Amino acid sequence: MPHLRPFVSAVVRPIPVTTREQRIQELDRAGHNPFNLPSDKVSIDLLSDSGTGALSTDQQAWAQRADERYAGADSFFRFQEAVRDVVPYRHILPVHQGRAAERVLFTALLGPGRISVSNTHFDTTRANVELLGAHAIDLPCPQAQDLDSEEPFKGDIDLDALKDVLTGPDGPRVGQVLITITNNGGGGQPVSMGNLEAASALAREHGVPLILDAARFAENAWLVTRRDPAYAGWSPRDVARRAFELADGCVASLKKDGLSHEGGLIALHDGKVADECEVNVIATEGFRTYGGLTGHTLETLAQGLREVLDPNYLADREREAAFLADRAHAAGVATVRPSGLHGVYLNAGRLLPHLQPWQFPGHALACALYREGGIRCSELGSLYLGELDENNALVTPAPFELVRLALPRRVYDHGHLEYVAEVLADIAKHPEQVPGYRFVSAPPLLRHFRCVTAPITAS
Repeated sequence: MPHLRPFVSAVVRPIPVTTREQRIQELDRAGHNPFNLPSDKVSIDLLSDSGTGALSTDQQAWAQRADERYAGADSFFRFQEAVRDVVPYRHILPVHQGRAAERVLFTALLGPGRISVSNTHFDTTRANVELLGAHAIDLPCPQAQDLDSEEPFKGDIDLDALKDVLTGPDGPRVGQVLITITNNGGGGQPVSMGNLEAASALAREHGVPLILDAARFAENAWLVTRRDPAYAGWSPRDVARRAFELADGCVASLKKDGLSHEGGLIALHDGKVADECEVNVIATEGFRTYGGLTGHTLETLAQGLREVLDPNYLADREREAAFLADRAHAAGVATVRPSGLHGVYLNAGRLLPHLQPWQFPGHALACALYREGGIRCSELGSLYLGELDENNALVTPAPFELVRLALPRRVYDHGHLEYVAEVLADIAKHPEQVPGYRFVSAPPLLRHFRCVTAPITAS
């Protein structure tokens, strides 16, 4: 049956068209760091799916009804109602984005010497843990190590390893078990309901709060309905609600599955923890009924949370991600399998075997995609995850050298993804021509956002 996309464009924006020579100049100006590129020199921007989606006409219409009063605005209560339709927690606090939610909640649960255990902490999540003097431990499931397998739930946490931590000498130091759905740092892979149920039971047995990093809760729910026969007849909304019921609280960037350009939330059962978070929110974000957000954004979020669980929308997103992944494979570029929804993860290490980890093949491929096609994306390899010495030399490489092509929601059409696949195929014809990279400068924390690199020349 032909594929009908469940929406049309209501507003359009021109795409910058640049020459290869111009892109080479821009890379030089940016210190060969895609984060430093000006957006008006980027043709297809797959750097992030966070806050980069397109709003619907209904979201824009509701935003025109925004109540901007400081406290107890109507817009907050409409937002709260939309959240509680899926997230069954008593205490709901809006904040300006997900990393603010992390900072506030982690301040209440963690501290010097404490431990956060996760299926995978993403970059800013890990930074918020470490800035508190706490320690972040990643326990991805063993199946996640095989990038090529079609295992359906590679985002799961390793339950045996989690039990060992909770029952071991470090158990009393664990302040939270944080499950990221979907597992962004693990290739955008979903978490199964069975794994979440078991992790919930372990955490509660040991008196540790289970927190969901729920930025992509709708996408995780959709993949559960698609990959677990026990949930085949469930709606994405019902699966999502069941996932939240298994946890004690959540943080979420609503710039993803909130379908908004801004916004986040903290939601909790525990009134004592919620009170501590509320004081922090009021001091650093805004009053508890707006949390640094305008009424305009709260209305946008309320409608977005209703739209994001539409099965037609989620099915379309799955098809488009699978299309790009399949085209990459056809061109000889391996991806993390099976494909998820919010991004396609390219195996740069396999495509560029002439580059060693210390030459940062993931970063090299990301720069090549911009140089050859004006496509911006991000590396998830040794430049981001590797351990460096004091001279910025790589000591311990990342497990894999990946590149993430993040797919903004409702922005690019099928033709744009075909273009990305064509550029990738051209690079794959002569991968040996892609140069490696070295650090010119790199800050000790979150270096991938701020580093300066340079290509390694033949000389």
